[in-house]
Amino acid sequence: MLVLANGTVIEGRGAGATGSAVGEVCFNTAMTGYQEILTDPSYAGQIITFTFPHIGNVGANTEDIETSNLAASSGVKGCVLRTSITAPSNWRAAQDFDAWLKARGIIAITGVDTRALTALIRENGMQNAVIAHAPDGIFDVEALKREAAAWSGMVGLDLAKDVTCGQSYTWDETSWQWGRGFGRQEEPRFHVVAIDFGLKRNILRELATAGCKITVVPADTSAEAVLARDPDGVFVSNGPGDPAATGAYAVPELKKIVESGVPTFGICLGHQMLGLTLGAETAKMHQGHHGANHPVKDYATDKVEITSMNHGFAVTRESLPDTVAETHISLFDGSNAGLKAKDKPVFSVQYHPEASPGPQDSHYLFTRFVDLMAAHKAKA
Repeated sequence: MLVLANGTVIEGRGAGATGSAVGEVCFNTAMTGYQEILTDPSYAGQIITFTFPHIGNVGANTEDIETSNLAASSGVKGCVLRTSITAPSNWRAAQDFDAWLKARGIIAITGVDTRALTALIRENGMQNAVIAHAPDGIFDVEALKREAAAWSGMVGLDLAKDVTCGQSYTWDETSWQWGRGFGRQEEPRFHVVAIDFGLKRNILRELATAGCKITVVPADTSAEAVLARDPDGVFVSNGPGDPAATGAYAVPELKKIVESGVPTFGICLGHQMLGLTLGAETAKMHQGHHGANHPVKDYATDKVEITSMNHGFAVTRESLPDTVAETHISLFDGSNAGLKAKDKPVFSVQYHPEASPGPQDSHYLFTRFVDLMAAHKAKA
């Protein structure tokens, strides 16, 4: 059962874990990559409605998990599916999808008219809800309605603290190649400190592939501790929740990092918090952007790239100060999708250039970061 805060009750067939969980219902339009989506920490606190009907049909495996800690939960509360989960049919499948959901504690509901639910979200915005799975089919519907209505929602929630790493670690795994699997970066040119607000594994792989040795540090690491590691660049990661809430403790430290002059690159939540750091504001979106087919224009090249997006907050264009330039724009709704500081080596994008899942049009951004570090190093 899925019970929305407005009292709407949606019944279906249960799958995955049992119990109940409260969260925000969003929809994702990607046709592939459900395992990457469900293990992306940026979805913490959310119930994901997949608009593509056949989810789970290629099973699950250990290579497509996106949480940096393989044993950690991504924070996803549940998922809503159109069709029942079938037996896996893919040579990479190591586990049945239903068993994988159970193991990760993710509640699923199948048999739902996901088109109708998506239309409701498009019309009324992302909904607070409770997803519940009871094998005996017995629910206290009124209690679930009260729980959904009482939940505060995403605004004001710092969820990065729930998904960040517990201690620092190094990373050298490079991107997957056909017939070889993942490689190792053995001759890095640069040292990058990545601040983990909900970091995805493939971002780390793309940085390593681009020639970086990476040190990952927790979300609450001080600027002094980051700079003490003598990085050539600082990466500010993706993550869940309200950027203003996480920014309460992160932005003061990011300001010190930006003022140090070290090249800095941010993605998703990292983009939003760098926007706050540079003097802009963020706001909750009506339905957010969740999918792998979002067109974005890069003002630097006038090219349009198809991107993977997952966010419910955005940097407001009207709040950008004169010292900040808008670099990318969403061609779906005209919202801001990238920025750079005019007087500092700092830039960020709202979308996910690591392409896991999603198209690889935006891999150039990792090269752009490396070039920025090379230029800064040459000046030094």
